Order: sequence, then structure tokens, then C-alpha cells
Amino acid sequence: MKQPIAEMVEGGARILPYPWNLIAFAVAATGAALLLHWIAFRLLRRLANASDSDADTMLVRRLATPTRSALVALALVLAAREIPAFETVWEKVAGFVMPALVGWIALAILHALVETMKLRADITVADNLAARRRRTKLTMLSRIATFIIIFVTVGLVLLPIPGVRDIGLTLVASAGLAGLAVGAAAQPALKSLIAGVQMALTEPINIDDVVIIEGEWGWIEEIRTTYVVVKIWDERRLIVPTTRFLEGAFQNWTKTTAQLLGSVMLYLDPATRIGPIRAEFERRIRANERWDGRVQVVQVTDTQRDAIEVRLLMSAKDSPTLFDLRCDIREGMLEWLADTMPEAFARLRIVSPESESPADALARPD
Repeated sequence: MKQPIAEMVEGGARILPYPWNLIAFAVAATGAALLLHWIAFRLLRRLANASDSDADTMLVRRLATPTRSALVALALVLAAREIPAFETVWEKVAGFVMPALVGWIALAILHALVETMKLRADITVADNLAARRRRTKLTMLSRIATFIIIFVTVGLVLLPIPGVRDIGLTLVASAGLAGLAVGAAAQPALKSLIAGVQMALTEPINIDDVVIIEGEWGWIEEIRTTYVVVKIWDERRLIVPTTRFLEGAFQNWTKTTAQLLGSVMLYLDPATRIGPIRAEFERRIRANERWDGRVQVVQVTDTQRDAIEVRLLMSAKDSPTLFDLRCDIREGMLEWLADTMPEAFARLRIVSPESESPADALARPD
């Protein structure tokens, strides 16, 4: 095959002036590669659409662009083998182009696989702890693998440059103070990277966990290798370093389960009867669709001179539902007390000397 192609090149050189003959062959090779890519991916898209899984469609979509560029590069390589002028140019750029294309394809395959595995971890279901843990691991490992692929790709792209290679050898040969300085400068980045790996292994938090950190209550929206995005209840975003979740204390309300207990405090007169309040609370909590049916308790948790503390304990499937349930019960119980037992509200008693009994007056010091 080599001799006929060489003869074609020589024939083209007689038809077109130099360097237009070379450009014509490059365009022809590129066109053939694009046509081959279009035919192949058209068939792959049909097969993916006929499949019941969304993973096939996602994989084909992710690989379309990088494989197109790789086929064009491969066509130019084959043309360069037959045309000496092309081969000279290609030898100068191949060391930059090929590692970049390989890294691009590796990233596309990695992201396609991660997105495919995330489809199997549905976090919209009620009991989504296992799905959230799987998504958290996939997210962290994907970011770490992305960093490694980009790091290796950049190193391979810079390796053919003589100056860069000499600098690297010089740094290795003269480690000493320069090595210590570079290590000290890179310590925060390395610390964050190691923290990301530790986060993926130990799982102190997961995607969509409810946490209280820095005095703020919110959900874990995104976990990166260097920081975590916490979505606050009022739609603000709190950016927290990853190391903060490994070295500091914070509250995780959904570490093992999303179910939570909550309470409503009522401060009532000490003479109040608790029986009617307990019956009304039980009636309201059973009629509320936000209650998960686990816990309903009425307890007097504290007594003071002018009031008693009554705690209404209840449960719900997750923290947003619990917050709404507490608001419903608090509002309903206050309205019920105001309508049926207004004397139950705590009040401050002041005893005047005229209302004192003779015994109290004798006992009171002058």
C-alpha cells in the first residue's frame, strides 16, 4: 500500500503547486476521519437509543468529541508516514498533541463511568442514605482521579520541552533548601488532596446531609477536594474548607438516618392540668401528615416559681419535615389553649399586703 500512496503524492505534486498539494492531502485525510467517525457514532447512537439504560446514551455522548479529535490526529499520523514534509512537522507537535488527546479521552471515559454509576444511586427516595454515601464516594474519587489524569497529562505534554526537562532534573539534583521551599508552598494543596481522600474513606459527611457548622444550619450541596459547599436554609452558600470537617467539630443530623426528634416548649401556669393538653396534642399529632408515627410524648420537664415547662416531643422523617411539623403543632396548641384554657398561660403573681392572711402578716418580717 505504501508505494501506490507515494505515487499518488507525487502525482498530486505535479497537479498542485507546493505546499497546496500537502494541504490537499491533509484535508482529504481529515475528511475521511470525520466521515468514519460520523458513521460509527451514528450506529452507536442508534444502539444506545434502542437500549433501556441511560448509561449507554451518556457514554456515547461523552466520547463523541474526544474520539473525533483522536481520529483526525490518527489520520494525520497515517498521512505523515507517507509524506516526508508532514512527518517532519508531525514529529515536532506529536509530543504535545498525543498526550493531550489521550488525557482528554481518559477524562471523558472517567466522567461517563461516574455519571453512569450516579444514575444508579437515586437520592430522591425517602431512605436515601446508601445512595448519598455512594454519590459522595463517586464524587470524591472522580475529582481525585481527574486531578491525577490532568497532572500526568500536563507532565507528559511538558516532557518533550528540553528546558522543562532540564529544570526538572536540576530541581531533583539540587533538592536541599529549594525542595523544602517547594514542599512548604505545596503543603496546603497536598493537605487538601489528602483530606479529600480521607473524606471519601471515612465519610464524615455525604451529599445532602443536614449539618450545623459555623452556627449555620444547611445541607451539604457539593463536596470538592479542597472545600465543601453548604446550602443554608435561606439559600445562601457557605464555603467551608475540607479540613474543617476532619479537624473540627460539627453537627451531622443525618449521619446514620434522616429521621429526627423535635420538641415544642410550652410555659404554662403551675396550676394547669396536663391531661387535656396531652389529649389535644395526641389528637393533633395523629392528624398531621408530617408525623412519621414513631414518637409522641408530653412531659413536664421543669418547674419554676411562676411557670412549668411542658415539652411536646415528636418525630418526622427528615429535618425539613420536622421543622414544619413543630411549627404546625406550636401554632395549633397555642390557639387551642387561647380558646379553651386561657388560664393555663403562665403569669406573674404579685401578692399585695391587703390580700395577706393574718398568719402571713405575722410571719412576714417588718
